[in-house]
Amino acid sequence: MIPKPPMISAQGMQTAVVCPKCSYARLPSDSAPAWQCPSCGIAYAKYAAYLQQAKAGVKQLVVPPKAGEAAPPVALDGSVWLLLAVNVASLGVAYWQQWPVTQLMLIYWVQSIAIGMSYVLRILALEKFTTEGLRILGEPVEATPEMRPLIAILFVFGFGFVHAIYLVFLYAGAKTPLRFDLWFCLCAAAFALNHYWSYRYNRELDRQGTPNVGTLMTTPFARVVPMHLMMVSGAVFVGNMVLPFGALKIGVDVGMHLVEHAQLQKTRKGEA
Repeated sequence: MIPKPPMISAQGMQTAVVCPKCSYARLPSDSAPAWQCPSCGIAYAKYAAYLQQAKAGVKQLVVPPKAGEAAPPVALDGSVWLLLAVNVASLGVAYWQQWPVTQLMLIYWVQSIAIGMSYVLRILALEKFTTEGLRILGEPVEATPEMRPLIAILFVFGFGFVHAIYLVFLYAGAKTPLRFDLWFCLCAAAFALNHYWSYRYNRELDRQGTPNVGTLMTTPFARVVPMHLMMVSGAVFVGNMVLPFGALKIGVDVGMHLVEHAQLQKTRKGEA
């Protein structure tokens, strides 16, 4: 229902329509049609509908959808824009502070740990899920609540082992001591808050479908692909690779985020 434009009331009687855009109070002598503001020319009903849609769009950007609500389109997906903003801000800090690439990689290592923790919480919070394709010691896994802690522990072990190796490489490859100053802590905190918000967002979307817990276990590993490429290529040890590495990392981060949400859409529609 389209909201009506506000009225000016005098002793319980409606005397004039107030424009929702320019606040002009309509006069009896105005010759413009009743549906149009004599001052700015907008159509009252259309502008009121526009305001209503804009308010709904802002809500989608800043409030995670609750169970039963449809996921917003990409343009209104606040989790995507927040992830992009935190990544760009961290890269800007790295460039401004003239961080070596190993220092930037340490920030992304912290982010990856935050991602891993959010996935552990998601796995433990699953209500309905499928284990199709998932095997432990060659045996299929049953989709029961009792299996969730074991699946979470296996994920922590695998993800933690990979990141322990990366941390050793970072310290070994750093030409200057890695810093834990104020800027580092601010970037780390921003990523932690970002992925806590993302966890809440995805937890509600998980409840709308039947996520594959095997997919939840493997998706976070794809986020460390840029770090892996830097390690294998040896680029971490030579030259100034802060901007190229940061751009690669942002692209993978946002891309994987969109892929994951597309997969969640399929599970809600019963396509996977």
